[in-house]
Amino acid sequence: MNIHPLHNTTSERPQRFTYPFCYEPHPLCRAAVTEVQQYIAEHEEIRSDADRGKMFGVLVVDSTDGLAFLAAYSGLLAGRNDWPYFVPPVYDAQQPDGHFKMTEREISLISHHSPLTSKQMSQELQLWLFHQYQLLNARGETKDLVDIWQSYYSREKLRRKFPLPPGGTGDCCAPKLLQYAYQHGLKPVCMAEFWWGAPTKEEVRQHLNFYPACRGKCKPILTWMLQGLDVDPNPETLGLQRMEIPTVYEDDALLVVDKPSGMLSVPGRIEDYSVETVMHERYSDSIVAHRLDMGTSGLLIVAKNGEAYRILQQQFIHHEVRKKYIAMLEHSGQGTGVISLPLRPDPMNRPRQVVDTDHGKRAVTRYEYIGDRLVALWPETGRTHQLRIHCAHPDGLSNPIVGDELYGTRGQRLCLHAAEIWFRHPISGDEMHIKSEIPF
Repeated sequence: MNIHPLHNTTSERPQRFTYPFCYEPHPLCRAAVTEVQQYIAEHEEIRSDADRGKMFGVLVVDSTDGLAFLAAYSGLLAGRNDWPYFVPPVYDAQQPDGHFKMTEREISLISHHSPLTSKQMSQELQLWLFHQYQLLNARGETKDLVDIWQSYYSREKLRRKFPLPPGGTGDCCAPKLLQYAYQHGLKPVCMAEFWWGAPTKEEVRQHLNFYPACRGKCKPILTWMLQGLDVDPNPETLGLQRMEIPTVYEDDALLVVDKPSGMLSVPGRIEDYSVETVMHERYSDSIVAHRLDMGTSGLLIVAKNGEAYRILQQQFIHHEVRKKYIAMLEHSGQGTGVISLPLRPDPMNRPRQVVDTDHGKRAVTRYEYIGDRLVALWPETGRTHQLRIHCAHPDGLSNPIVGDELYGTRGQRLCLHAAEIWFRHPISGDEMHIKSEIPF
């Protein structure tokens, strides 16, 4: 049975379907997730595999008997894709006597004595597989994965960069759920995905936390599959709240401001409002000398002219600027030490970063617990999300920062604050040490 009655349905239905790449789970989805998590916990073979780390999803639907839900998992579960509680894959490539598995065995037999032929056959088989994924949208229209991919990347430069989907595309939760709903005449109401089990060595995810759909594999697919549904707007396009930016220090060459959490340092891909644009209104030649994540608050240096900016940049390039951050963590801890975990972007899940000991860039952080849940952090390198991953990763502190929706648990704010900064004044050469009060 793939369709499950939804209990505890006193919550009002959402006005629009979930925007899957940035959302707060609807109460109806939370009710469905509770039932799925209970099912996983009660089935040992499923639970033991899921405990190693697996993404699950739910889709609340309108059925002939009222509200119900569908459940799915990404990829395979305990080596299978045919568990009866969950929806089936969009295309089942695991049949032993099917074309995919038979050709796979043939490729394996010739790989040792004919590697070039083997490689060509593998590429042809992968392309054949992509064509088998015939994906529906809410209008009842069908496209295969290759058509979807090439339509999404309409610009020639991007089509050359992303000519075909990566392996495993189409096997995530969201496409499976929507495909089954469309095939069975069920109207999607809302959707959510959650992680079960341990984080992987590369990817930091927390047990039972909700996560958005992956962008690298699912953004092109869901852009197609959601056509015909009334979907929530992308929150990233709604504009940011205008905030006051306190000035901590100012002279003729520079300012040091106290950036609030929830504000960009510089204009983003969609949103123009930022510390830099506000500073431009006050000082037309001003340039932000470095950056903080949008969720991070604290000290930010703004050069008032190009010469001050150039000198400050040289200090950053030569690692002469020192910064101290304070973070509130989810659990108590103690001790001091150094964390060294190389990082790289996750191209399938931007803006997330992953730990990669083979291809990642060096990332080093010194830390000291200064209270029950407070930790001081001194980054020796400046990688994207470095402090957030070094706190959350099992080989780091294994203790996520409060409010970290990417690597911990969503909250009112990311409790990470740039509290102190040391640098040389770009004009006078004086040693500068600026502090900011911790706001949490």
